[in-house]
Amino acid sequence: MVAVPLVLTRRADVRGDADAGAGAALVDTFGRVHRDLRISLTDRCSLRCTYCMPEQGNEWLARDSILSTDEIVRVARVAADAGITTFRLTGGEPLLRTDIVEVVRRLAEIEGPDGPVAIAMTTNGIRLPGLLPGLVEAGLQRLNISIDTLDRERFRELTRRDRLDDVLEGIAAAAASGLRPLKLNAVAMRGVNDTEMIGLVEFALAHGAQLRFIEQMPLDAGHTWDRTSMVTRDEILEDLATRWDLTPVPGRGGAPAELFLLDGGPQAVGVIASVTAPFCGDCDRMRLTADGQLRNCLFSTSEYDLLPVLRGDGADADVDRVLRACVRGKLPGHAINDPSFLQPARGMNAIGG
Repeated sequence: MVAVPLVLTRRADVRGDADAGAGAALVDTFGRVHRDLRISLTDRCSLRCTYCMPEQGNEWLARDSILSTDEIVRVARVAADAGITTFRLTGGEPLLRTDIVEVVRRLAEIEGPDGPVAIAMTTNGIRLPGLLPGLVEAGLQRLNISIDTLDRERFRELTRRDRLDDVLEGIAAAAASGLRPLKLNAVAMRGVNDTEMIGLVEFALAHGAQLRFIEQMPLDAGHTWDRTSMVTRDEILEDLATRWDLTPVPGRGGAPAELFLLDGGPQAVGVIASVTAPFCGDCDRMRLTADGQLRNCLFSTSEYDLLPVLRGDGADADVDRVLRACVRGKLPGHAINDPSFLQPARGMNAIGG
């Protein structure tokens, strides 16, 4: 795979730039068209994964700062008018939100210039068995479920909770639901689950799902990330190649995962290599945090505050202007591999996956 160049050519004359009106595409100054909005519904989670947050002492977002469903839908409608075609609901754990089915229902009713939007969700799966029928009926179309290990004791140590059975029940419910594609996410960690990679892929295949390995990123709330503990893309592929013949799938576009067919397909495995093989040049994503902050990059150290607009006298045109300012401020890449890189102040649970 060819690495993304560190320098992109800035384009100042594209639609969606500073003077673009409402309805124009969300295009940054490097020509990247934005079509995906990740919406975090809460920073709270039922697990305490070591690479995400500490077990105790978390500083949760203030309750009164969390966006209401009406506020989320308002931002989403403006974003859809500007060409956003997919909303991915994240957290924390999005299923902890008590009105989650209503959130999905109202977002699924939104249409953009090209038709209805797509609704996806990333979850730990713990509450899926009871909620999934309602979510599907409301319009949920795609699911990503996190599962880093199949070993009970390892799961307890990694998540600081003894909930493996609950996660497995959630995955079984998703497999039976008919929602496809179904994807399982695993963060690859040296000395933790690096001996389970083949087993995790086989588990995913048995459930009609695609396993996607994620390089561990500097997004933990405690800022304890260590590059040496990260299993790299090349190491993941080398391990999987002892079991399957891997064939790269062309046409990745803006998708974060690089796909490889297993023994010629149709099954595939994905690798999200944000650290060793960044894909910033094709990024089409932006993020809305649970407390109303827009982010143009997962690793951004700056945010664009929508709360004054949403809770003041701001019109939809003002929401649109903040969206465009956020996109316009996007850098060419995250610079993880640059000596000057600074880890975001927020942990992953407060940013949204």
